[in-house]
Amino acid sequence: MFTKRRLIVFLSDMLLITFSLCLAFLLRFDFTIPPQQLDLFWECLVVVMLVKPLVFLVTGFYNSLWRYASVQDALEIFKAVTLSSILSVSAILFLRQFTPIPRSVFLLDWFLLAALLSASRLVWRVYREIYVTGHRGEGPATLIVGAGEAGSLLLKEIRRQSRADYNVLGFVDDDPEKKGMKLHGIRVLGTTKQLKSLIVANEIEEVVIAMPSADGQTIRSIIDNCKNANVTFKTLPSIGELINGKLTISQIKNVEIEDLLGRDPVVLDRELIGGYLTGKRVLITGAGGSIGSEICRQVAKFKPEKLILLEQAETALYEIEKELVARFPELRILPLMADVRDREKVFAAFDAFVPEVVFHAAAYKHVPMMEYNPSQAVLNNIFGSRNVADAAHACKIRNMVMISTDKAVNPTNVMGASKRAAEIYIQALSRLSGTKFTTVRFGNVLGSNGSVIPLFKDQIAKGGPVTVTDKRIIRYFMTIPEATQLVLQAGSMSSGSEILVLDMGDPVRIVDLAEELIRLSGLVPYEDIDIVVTGLRPGEKLFEELLIDGEGILPTAHDKIKVLAPVHIELEPVKAVLEKLYDAARTDRIDDLMELLKCLVPEFKPAYSFTGEAPATFQRVRPDLFPPVVVSETAKILPIRK
Repeated sequence: MFTKRRLIVFLSDMLLITFSLCLAFLLRFDFTIPPQQLDLFWECLVVVMLVKPLVFLVTGFYNSLWRYASVQDALEIFKAVTLSSILSVSAILFLRQFTPIPRSVFLLDWFLLAALLSASRLVWRVYREIYVTGHRGEGPATLIVGAGEAGSLLLKEIRRQSRADYNVLGFVDDDPEKKGMKLHGIRVLGTTKQLKSLIVANEIEEVVIAMPSADGQTIRSIIDNCKNANVTFKTLPSIGELINGKLTISQIKNVEIEDLLGRDPVVLDRELIGGYLTGKRVLITGAGGSIGSEICRQVAKFKPEKLILLEQAETALYEIEKELVARFPELRILPLMADVRDREKVFAAFDAFVPEVVFHAAAYKHVPMMEYNPSQAVLNNIFGSRNVADAAHACKIRNMVMISTDKAVNPTNVMGASKRAAEIYIQALSRLSGTKFTTVRFGNVLGSNGSVIPLFKDQIAKGGPVTVTDKRIIRYFMTIPEATQLVLQAGSMSSGSEILVLDMGDPVRIVDLAEELIRLSGLVPYEDIDIVVTGLRPGEKLFEELLIDGEGILPTAHDKIKVLAPVHIELEPVKAVLEKLYDAARTDRIDDLMELLKCLVPEFKPAYSFTGEAPATFQRVRPDLFPPVVVSETAKILPIRK
């Protein structure tokens, strides 16, 4: 359908087609067309005026936008002009019964028309960038930190907006050789080390950090300079979110704690992942959770045949199904309300939908909550996992990936012990199964449900105080997209019966996270917002580990994924203990449950003794039996802020 603007473009092109042919004839005959060639001229003019506009319309020539004219548009012009010229010449030869005609006219016409159409497409863009956007003084005076690909994309997008949100006065880059050079007409004023003085000298009001692959230390240094110069600062999404080269102004965001951690972008072997996901039926348990929902998003990008979302929480299932339908309208999505503890329902789902790949993310993961409810931790984390694994084995599923946790290593809490028990059962089952079972173990995930970041943000919003259980406590962290992308990669690499460990980087002090979140909120720690130490919660450790004694760690083809040396586990003894454990959990016999967990997981050293008076009651053992953990002075700990 032609809009008013497209109609103007079409009519302009008709004039250019006419002008091009006339000029071609004039050039060919030294600006004096012989009388004997006039008939040919008029025939050619009629043919090109009919054929060329028709070809332009059929090939979608008018779907491009002038203000985004680029090299790609020039290629489209070349193809359309070439095709229309070939058809026009063919028609003329046919009408003149293939009598000889001056061929140079048509070569000139082709060249002139291509040049005129290309010039017409670029004129408006040049005018707009120089006179409409290039001299606009609206928006706050802005510096872009990073004169690379991301900075280039950002400046282009800012200039394309009809209303200026930013008035870019210059670039700053960490490469001193770029100083004084220009990017799209905007000068690189200096290096990041000069940022504070450049802000003051140019009366900058806002800084946008366009360095999506920069490490945390670099980002922290830039932010410190911005704070010292009393200007606001924002950043772009991560390099993974910009990998397709698309950027919008709305993607500019406030600096988050994830940006300060400076995690390196994940490099995926997409061909290897696509080999076991593309065109396959994929089932994800816990699909509405923070990890499960992100696995859904990542898997959907690989175009599976069907995506089955298994989730017991109605609202969470509704939200992720609605999101996926909007983002991937061609993907077949099946939301399935089910509880992994319901063995019959799990088996019925596997029988009905015959998945080929299963990601098991359903789990209870809140450590203190599971200390109060140990029976539910056992029933969900152990027996829910057993139900899914048994169904995968019985239905001869090709791949099953279970999400585990670093809290399963030398656990001091019921949640960690229950996840380790699930690891043990799946390792034992995998020795006898044709299904390729893979367990992926990693630590805390920033922003996941129940993590410290949302808690700290909520406490800061309420005016504090921010609560930290112990100033010595450290944790490994990674972002949700990073963790789930590596889970997909791990599933594609595993040969079965393995535990894969993700590279969590260096541990981070929780108190440093709290302090930096307060600073990012524009407040001063211990002055505007206090930080209060509350003491370790039930089952909580000062630090988490990723390896159990005897688990050798080996490299894999991916530098962020390690594989643990396989441990021989017999299935029948494990099943015998599980039968007793199931009975104890179903009847809330807490003392028996704890003893059976210790039997199944010998390294389990609970920090609390349960009285047995009620399922959810417990008392702390004597301090002399639970001394504080001393972190080695040589341990490498990543401070969020130096």
